[in-house]
Amino acid sequence: MTAPVAKRVPHPITTHGHTRDDPYFWLRDDDRKNEEVLQYLRDENAYAEAALADVKDDRKAMFDEIVGRIQKDDSDVPVFVDGYFHYRRFEADKEYAIHCRKKGSLDADEEVILDENARAEGHEYYATGAVDTTRDGTLLAFAEDTVSRRIYTIRLQNLATGADVDEVIEGTSGNLAWSNDGSVLFYVKRDPTTLRAHQVWRHVIGTQVKDDVMVFDETDDTFSLGIWRSKSDQWMIIHTGATLTDETLLIDANQPTSAPRVFLPRERGHEYSVMHAGEHFYIQTNKGALNTKLMRATLDDTADMSKWQEVIPHRDDVLLEDADVFKDFLVVRERHDANTTLRVLPWANFDDGYDIAFDEPCFSTWTGSNPAFDTDTLRFGYTSMTTPSSVYDFNMRSKERELKKRQPVLGAFSPDDYVSERLHIDARDGTSIPVSLVYKKGVDPKQAQPLFLYGYGSYGSSSSAYFSSARLSLLNRGVVYAVAHIRGGQENGRRWYDDGKMMQKMNTFTDFIDVAQGLQSLGRTTPDKTVAMGGSAGGLLVGAVANMAPETFHAIVAYVPFVDVVSTMLDETIPLTTFEYDEWGNPNEKPAYDYMLSYSPYDNVQAQAYPHLLIITGLHDSQVQYWEPAKWIAKLRHERTNDDELFLVTDMDAGHGGASGRFKQYEDTALEYVFMLRHLGLPTK
Repeated sequence: MTAPVAKRVPHPITTHGHTRDDPYFWLRDDDRKNEEVLQYLRDENAYAEAALADVKDDRKAMFDEIVGRIQKDDSDVPVFVDGYFHYRRFEADKEYAIHCRKKGSLDADEEVILDENARAEGHEYYATGAVDTTRDGTLLAFAEDTVSRRIYTIRLQNLATGADVDEVIEGTSGNLAWSNDGSVLFYVKRDPTTLRAHQVWRHVIGTQVKDDVMVFDETDDTFSLGIWRSKSDQWMIIHTGATLTDETLLIDANQPTSAPRVFLPRERGHEYSVMHAGEHFYIQTNKGALNTKLMRATLDDTADMSKWQEVIPHRDDVLLEDADVFKDFLVVRERHDANTTLRVLPWANFDDGYDIAFDEPCFSTWTGSNPAFDTDTLRFGYTSMTTPSSVYDFNMRSKERELKKRQPVLGAFSPDDYVSERLHIDARDGTSIPVSLVYKKGVDPKQAQPLFLYGYGSYGSSSSAYFSSARLSLLNRGVVYAVAHIRGGQENGRRWYDDGKMMQKMNTFTDFIDVAQGLQSLGRTTPDKTVAMGGSAGGLLVGAVANMAPETFHAIVAYVPFVDVVSTMLDETIPLTTFEYDEWGNPNEKPAYDYMLSYSPYDNVQAQAYPHLLIITGLHDSQVQYWEPAKWIAKLRHERTNDDELFLVTDMDAGHGGASGRFKQYEDTALEYVFMLRHLGLPTK
């Protein structure tokens, strides 16, 4: 079977006096109903299936291998909230969670409040957004998406009778929050075209949805918003933010129909977030603090920053990521050199503060669900490249920790069979880039080994070290897995992000290339043993490096890749475009246009040899529209000078996150792994 050849239809686009031709523009169909376009995607799928027919059984075996490590009957660690222990559990061979609770004691009878498996029947895709009960436990509100566009429908249920409440709310972001008395449900609406979460609405239980009241309308199309109830249960907190600017509004949770009040008016470049516990508001702010600092204020002083009190000062070498407040302790999560740490600070004397100790070189930790204020127990999570995700209860006075759960890994698995390490590779400008690696014990990492290199590097989103049971299928075959903590994330603080965005974005791509070539120079791998993977903005990353340094990589997987940067950012009707001007730049301004054009993967496809490429997308993707990878593969086929494997696989029922369900999602993973392994010359079964 020969590869599909997309027709070329001239489509000149002129911007700032510069004209580009986009001959595959016709592949864009916002309604996803154009039969010619759909047939092209189906043809690409058929071609990939035919070309990979010889490894069809291998993919099934890989899927079974990965899924075989998953504990089929499983459950979360329960969290005690408002008189109930809440948890989710999973039943053998069922794809979705069952939400449960027990009143007062873990010995009480279980009550199922939502079975996602029953809700998912008849749908190719199913996902829940928020799932929450009123504080008195009588009403359940849950948000569900059956299309994968991240547009959720909110439904209500009377938990006493099990009956559905005939008050259905359409077109939401999946974000919802109850007032204290349960009389009002707040929710967030999405713009149906741009998908921006832009309005907070109030629904009074027992009334018709058509009579709902809009509480707040965010008219700035670069902002998006959310709402939640504070830890103190005193406030509904509305947070609206753009890439560089934030604003918070408050509503009394005991007077839910009252008007919102602004906490502190927005100011361009001021990023802040607010939590409330005890008698104070705690504010994480970047005002005069690149890596942020923690302040606190009373209700009367929120709008006057001169009256705020400093709690945690700014530090040049440590990024303050998060905080959780208790009656006698403050817990902060900090990041330095790509690792996160938790620091416990007694309010009585910060000098007695301490870090919760971990002894692995590459790890990640975070605060878990801690709804109680007057407690000495901190629940936190931990994982590393070799340790499965773990939940601990930690006594902040005695420093004793209790392992509540470690994610089971079925089969012959022991963390001691694997090794992780942290390297630093110098980028071309002298910047030291952290690299996290993991491999099976017995593999000599100083000899040329098959290398799987992952990267992201955008939005200030740090690529934390974490465990993956699926990844064992690579490690057990001798692959070294590496994460390049490139600029564009915040692994080394906010400056790490600023140096990999806007007019510094090229650093993200050159860092990744320099890490790959650096590992090759150290003799740890070779170009013909190096494969790379990135998704979404990480798909932009691998798309750019495929143009810039194709000889460095033998094969690449691009998952839901953002590759048509210039055209997308010029079109304000495409979801999320205006929201991201402060990330990529606004191409309506010529300097930004020229800079984007210099790296946009689609615009820079050229007549050269490319690595083997597997491109995966979803027809209903709300973040990166399917036509970006579809256009990209068409142009690659037309321009490239070699005939290495080049596949586009489109899930016709899924969106940005791929297939739903805890097992089905690994079908894509199995395909990616088999594709990579066969090009590394390693066994795929």
